[in-house]
Amino acid sequence: MDWKKLGIFAGGVLMGSYGIRILSGRDARKAYTHTTAAVLRMKDTVMKDVTTIRENAEDIVAAAKDINEERQREYDAQMVEDAKEVLARASEAAAEADPQ
Repeated sequence: MDWKKLGIFAGGVLMGSYGIRILSGRDARKAYTHTTAAVLRMKDTVMKDVTTIRENAEDIVAAAKDINEERQREYDAQMVEDAKEVLARASEAAAEADPQ
């Protein structure tokens, strides 16, 4: 018979039995309660931070869309000006070519 293995097994059973008693005791419950309260406080803080970050991200996206819309308006206005110049040159060239 291997006494070492039997001793380890018996020690494990003993520690398990006392471990369950210790973990279900009044002091352990108090520690669990305080730990849970700390986790809930941390959760509230994290959720506030997430909300702030989300609001800032929404503001950044809205500002970026405004910038892109302004750039598109400027581009469209420049295209109109370029088209007017091309038409004016074409009219001048046609007038020079047909001097009536």
